[in-house]
Amino acid sequence: MAVTVSRDLYEHVMVPNYAPAAIIPVEGRGARLWDQNGTEYIDFAGGIAVNALGHCHPALVEALAEQSRRLWHVSNIFTNEPAIRLAHALTQATFADRVFFANSGAEANEAAFKLARRHGIGTGGDARHEIVATHNSFHGRSLFTVSVAGQPKYSDGFGPPIAGIRHVPFNDIAALEAAVSGRTCAVVLEPVLGESGVLPATHAYLRRARELCDAHGALLIFDEVQTGMGRLGTLFAYQHFGVVPDVMTVAKAIGCGFPLAAMLATRAAAQHLGPGTHGSTFGGNPLACAVGEAALRLIDQPAVLRGVGERHARLAGALTAIGRRHALFEAVRGIGLLLGCVLAPPWKGRAQYVASRCLEHGVMVLQAGPDVIRLAPSLVIERDEIDDGLARLERAAAQLAAERHEQERLQSEEQ
Repeated sequence: MAVTVSRDLYEHVMVPNYAPAAIIPVEGRGARLWDQNGTEYIDFAGGIAVNALGHCHPALVEALAEQSRRLWHVSNIFTNEPAIRLAHALTQATFADRVFFANSGAEANEAAFKLARRHGIGTGGDARHEIVATHNSFHGRSLFTVSVAGQPKYSDGFGPPIAGIRHVPFNDIAALEAAVSGRTCAVVLEPVLGESGVLPATHAYLRRARELCDAHGALLIFDEVQTGMGRLGTLFAYQHFGVVPDVMTVAKAIGCGFPLAAMLATRAAAQHLGPGTHGSTFGGNPLACAVGEAALRLIDQPAVLRGVGERHARLAGALTAIGRRHALFEAVRGIGLLLGCVLAPPWKGRAQYVASRCLEHGVMVLQAGPDVIRLAPSLVIERDEIDDGLARLERAAAQLAAERHEQERLQSEEQ
């Protein structure tokens, strides 16, 4: 018997750990999506920085279709051609010598943190096991990754967090210097705090982190799950900042929507994960790696990376103007196509509400904490798609301004 799929059915069959929007998207092309009712949306959210080449890019569809006719899965008892090709391409394009494939950012970070512990203990004994991370970071939802992230809202209620983790304020060099010692096995940083407001690191902060790790024999780990694969206008964020880590994690856009992630490491670091120390049943499967290989080939092009900066300028300028006209945003920050629109005082704490109003007007955006609207659209979003999305966002901003004025009028009458 056919089942009618609806948002109401979701409430009956899914674990209630999400609270998705009322609409159900069913089709996408480029930066446009359509829901069950045929309503069109402009996608400025990009599946949370995942759909770097938009929806259903023909080259990715073809890569998946071709591989699906050849080989789906063999497990890591064997290797496979797409995994080897993609690993080689990643090492050729980055500082890394070795690659470990996984399925998600959390898994890639889990591998990186386990590697850090193995490296620290292997080079400095049991005492060298501490991980230094920042407050308000985000590294995934496993117990290890929520313990490393400095956000109690993700770790509270799950029992004692994993020990040996120290948290410092982001971009605070003095605090970092005080935290890193001979007990430190790794410093873990997001080059841009994505989930907590789209806050870029300073060059000086990242450079000092590199120096401290070198001085104390610790690994420098960059979590590039959100900033990697062209998002900032360079293939990876470390290239934008000019600071090279020992280990880097990548997910989201590496598969452009197909589950794929990777931990990249130098040869010296990678040797600490010998046979049997870590693994993944589906990590590096042929389907995902075939898509990843095609995505990397398309993104790592001068025209695409240059276009990220051009699109940034167009979006940032227009968003600043919209924010000013309707008293909605007090600032627009970020790098490349990872943008944060900081809400003006009347809207502080209401990012989710603002995002819902945008959706009603046919444009998908994200929130980054309670005070910031985040945009992470396709790296190849077309000009007409940008302009259409901005027009819809402006209509949402105008409605929000009208709501605020009406509330102020009513409050004035009550006084």
